[in-house]
Amino acid sequence: MKAYRWSVNVKLGLVVFAFAIAVASLAYTTRLVNQLRERERTVVQMWGKALERLAQIQDESINPHQETFLEIEAWLRSTAGMSSTGLKPEQIQRYRQAIGWAQGMPPSGEVTFILDVTMTIPEEFRIPAIITDPAAAQPFNQWRNVPVEATSVRELAGVDSLRALRTLRELQEEMDAAYEPIAFQLGQQIHFGESDLVKELRIFPYIQLLFVGLFILTGYFTFSYVRRSEQRSLWVGMAKEAAHQLGTPISSLMGWTELLRIPELPDAQRNEAVGEMDKDIARLKRVTNRFSDIGSLPKLEVQDVGAVVETTADYIRRRIPQQGKKVELAVDVAAGMRAPLNAELFEWVIENLLKNALDAIETKEGRIVINGFSSDGNVVIQVSDTGKGIDRRDWKNVFRPGYSTKKRGWGLGLSLAKRIVDDYHGGTLFLEQSKVGQGTTFRIEVPQTSSETA
Repeated sequence: MKAYRWSVNVKLGLVVFAFAIAVASLAYTTRLVNQLRERERTVVQMWGKALERLAQIQDESINPHQETFLEIEAWLRSTAGMSSTGLKPEQIQRYRQAIGWAQGMPPSGEVTFILDVTMTIPEEFRIPAIITDPAAAQPFNQWRNVPVEATSVRELAGVDSLRALRTLRELQEEMDAAYEPIAFQLGQQIHFGESDLVKELRIFPYIQLLFVGLFILTGYFTFSYVRRSEQRSLWVGMAKEAAHQLGTPISSLMGWTELLRIPELPDAQRNEAVGEMDKDIARLKRVTNRFSDIGSLPKLEVQDVGAVVETTADYIRRRIPQQGKKVELAVDVAAGMRAPLNAELFEWVIENLLKNALDAIETKEGRIVINGFSSDGNVVIQVSDTGKGIDRRDWKNVFRPGYSTKKRGWGLGLSLAKRIVDDYHGGTLFLEQSKVGQGTTFRIEVPQTSSETA
């Protein structure tokens, strides 16, 4: 069925949407991670070159106190903003200016620049790195952004050196598995790993996929709940509609059988009762055929559309007085229009539209008009009434199972009618126009059979 296929397509669409989001997110994040990895490798190379050049300058004895200046500069950086040192910010600034002047004796702006590079790069980019000298007895020289309290071999005296060295060795192995070490300055190497930013980006697609999955899962269960609610309304409505359809002829048959039990019943009345019972039995047969056709593919035969509409209009017209209303039911259907129909189901559609039109007329008098004509290769049937009309906000709900404005309605008639026209006859049934207090017009369109084909 179309509704079932639509339900499956929606659920499949949700899965495809989630998969597409996941693939796109993973592809984009992978590309971004690769770019960041290349950038971080370039940054580490720059750091290594700066350290190498700084060592060359020191070897050239430009200033014999460069190492001391580095220690003072590092101390000033670490104590900036700390009140315990007793140094004011302007004092720290003057000291740093003095160090910068002293480093330039003899003048060397290159040293200051390289010092800034070597001190800034590890802190700004938060890249874990270890500098080693494989030829030395103690291979680890200095390190940054790793879970070891000290930052160089000289500072290991105050900590658990064995534990620190073991941690450094393990980290070195992990770094070498991720990046190839960078060699510089007489055989030394820089081992580095991924920054926290790259690690977070790696797990971001999975977090995003988790949220998308939760969103789709919520939508899936919500959609399934709505579909189950509609199905429950459909089954309840079908049961009530069956009881309603069967109740009228059964009640009539019970009345006629009571009449036939009268001993002195005249033959004329007896024959009339038998004739009406035949009509009620035929009605029961049509009702059972209608429900047996729902859920299976009914057989369509070329029919005179006007005759089918007129038959249904006569049935409704005879029952209008029972509602205590004076409603005129007019039929104006062009002659000769033929279309492939299942007469019993199509009569049910017209019957439902007419019953809804009668219920919409809340005054003592009213008018219902059925117009039929050809348009663009289709047979068009319009059912108009002078009833209470439908608010524009409710137009989208009129064909939804379970929706009804009647106090005792169960909201199935229009839903079944639309399914019969759309699914079984390949046509359309829609609300053409409606205004509150002025009336409503429903429109049916089904493919017309040409006279040559007929």
